[in-house]
Amino acid sequence: SEASLSIAGGIILFLIALRMVFAHPDGVLGDTPVAEPFIVPLAIPAIAGPSALATVMLMASRTPDALPSLVVAVSVAMLVTVVVLAAADRVHRVIGERGVLAMERLMGLVLTALAVEMLLSGIRMFTSGL
Repeated sequence: SEASLSIAGGIILFLIALRMVFAHPDGVLGDTPVAEPFIVPLAIPAIAGPSALATVMLMASRTPDALPSLVVAVSVAMLVTVVVLAAADRVHRVIGERGVLAMERLMGLVLTALAVEMLLSGIRMFTSGL
């Protein structure tokens, strides 16, 4: 069910966020090979997650004539995301290793808040269905 998916996802995100905030010698996801593409699926929901897509769909259904402006807004947001991801190597050189660690911990805190919200939302859905 949607509630169990939300609760499970919140717990998993919370565990990953804890490893981001409190540095672990094996890294955020444990002892994974260097070429492991596992981190990519974590970034995709943050860029265009279900809530973002649902918001755009809801706004498009309420005001169908605003669809072109919604498409432009989403396209601009994705363009900014592409630029930021493409410049990641340069940003890493500018802020240095300590800056990257500080940003990782800060993003871990944000991810913790997101995970707790996801968990509480799942609990709310579960209890309302009783």
